[in-house]
Amino acid sequence: MRLNEATDRFKALPNNRKFLFLGALAAIFAVIVGAVVLNRDPAYKVLFSNIADRDGGLITASLQQMNVPYQLGNGGVISVPADKVYDVRLKLASQGLPKAGGVGFELMDNQKFGISQFAEQVNYQRAIEGELARTIESIQSVESARIHIATPKQSVFVREQQQTTASVMVSLYRGRMLDAAQVAGIVNLVSSSIPGLLPKNVTVVDQDGNMISKLPDQDQANNLDQRQLAYVHQIEEDYVKRVEAILEPIFGKGNARAQVTAQLDFSETEQTSETYRPNSSPNPSATRSQQIVEKLGKGVPLPGGVPGALTNQPPSAASAPITLPPGAAPGTQTLSGQPMGTDATLERDITTNYEVDKTIQHTKLPKGTIKRMTAAVVVNYRNMPDRNGEIKPTPLTAQEVQQINNLVKDAIGFNSTRGDTINVVNAAFADAIQPVSVQDKVVDYVTNNGTSLLKYGLLAIAILYLIFGVVRPIMRDIVKPPRPPRDEAAEAAAGGRLLAVAGDEEEGGEVVLDAEGRPVRGSRSGGGSGDEEVDEKDVQRRQYMTSLEATRELVKADPRMAAQIIKEWISSDE
Repeated sequence: MRLNEATDRFKALPNNRKFLFLGALAAIFAVIVGAVVLNRDPAYKVLFSNIADRDGGLITASLQQMNVPYQLGNGGVISVPADKVYDVRLKLASQGLPKAGGVGFELMDNQKFGISQFAEQVNYQRAIEGELARTIESIQSVESARIHIATPKQSVFVREQQQTTASVMVSLYRGRMLDAAQVAGIVNLVSSSIPGLLPKNVTVVDQDGNMISKLPDQDQANNLDQRQLAYVHQIEEDYVKRVEAILEPIFGKGNARAQVTAQLDFSETEQTSETYRPNSSPNPSATRSQQIVEKLGKGVPLPGGVPGALTNQPPSAASAPITLPPGAAPGTQTLSGQPMGTDATLERDITTNYEVDKTIQHTKLPKGTIKRMTAAVVVNYRNMPDRNGEIKPTPLTAQEVQQINNLVKDAIGFNSTRGDTINVVNAAFADAIQPVSVQDKVVDYVTNNGTSLLKYGLLAIAILYLIFGVVRPIMRDIVKPPRPPRDEAAEAAAGGRLLAVAGDEEEGGEVVLDAEGRPVRGSRSGGGSGDEEVDEKDVQRRQYMTSLEATRELVKADPRMAAQIIKEWISSDE
């Protein structure tokens, strides 16, 4: 029944309101469909296929910078929205993507029949250069590489033979560099890939034309190279992390800062020492060699030696032990076993060589040893409640500072003999870490998504206007109950009563109205006997209530006309 009544009421509407209602519904439907279409994933088309992993990473990074959506598929396939394929290809081509990487040995796959030896040699050289370039480009810091190989013609004369040379040009990523070890690796890679190419004949330059294949081993100013500087920086960072890691659980993150300075010794020291032990007693000493010479003769031995008193004296006792074989004591027989006569003389010379105790020590001290360590630590005040319960920054006590000092000493391996120093300071930080407020989060979100919010806001405003400004008033007219028929006779009677009241007022009397707004005759003030006096305020109140009720009925019957009347009152000059 309600649906039929609503249909009948819609048919009873004027044609202009019907068209307005249908147009509003069509506009709302169009806005909703348009929003769905705009937010739907666009159709994707293949941008590149069979892309290497390295080129794929570079292409996707560029697409993210350009805010272009993309999809990855199997086999190195990268797809983008169909309407952006050609535009994206041109932009990537301006960046040199995807990289061709040179031709490799696949150039030899399609050799033509009857190709000359010179062309075959050129293709082979191009293939080697391309393969080497691809290998060098796989280094993390190298963006692109190009290689030129100069191979001289072979000669039968040894003196006229020339050595093969090669030149390598590398284009590095912004902010990156190759250290000496990496440059040496490139040089050895190229020289090992080409027969007869020596490492000294390989030249490596960067994109700025600087030759990096012959970097000085050490800086003449501070006797340090890049690897040593990086090692010092790494040592200092490790000690800083140690100190902050042990203090953060106590004071919280960001409330303790540390800086460590390390002095390292990179000098190479080699030391060789040769130590001789004192002569040991004869018994435990080791005999190296022994020589015994005996001379057997007859008669008194002839004097010999240097003339003087010392020659006539008997020899002193031997200082070195003399071990003779058994049965060879002097006066009995010789060492060879021959018997000695009574008038025979024996001359015996014994030479004994002993081993000498000697220690040779060769020591090579390590490079990069720590000579001295200094550490500076700053700790923020603690937030502690005062007597009134308010949280205020409070400095640490001397005992707490001493505890921090001991912790830092143990963390960095403090050694007083090498001159290490530690300085711990307790101070209030000026840049205290503040939590991110909700307002800041909202501002950041609106700033980063302003375009999307504006688009959705305009769509929402359009839909709300169509719903509440056009559709709702028409639906209210369709759904509300029909207006009761007008009683012309009652209106005429009410109009007569009002005229009567007006006529009585012109005669100077005061007329009293009943509950239905009808005047009560004979109620004038000051006229006629027996008439009750009527309160003037009561009469005005009844007139006001009657007019108010009539106005309400008029507004309910035709709200648009009432709104138009009010607009005219507002816009009038009176």
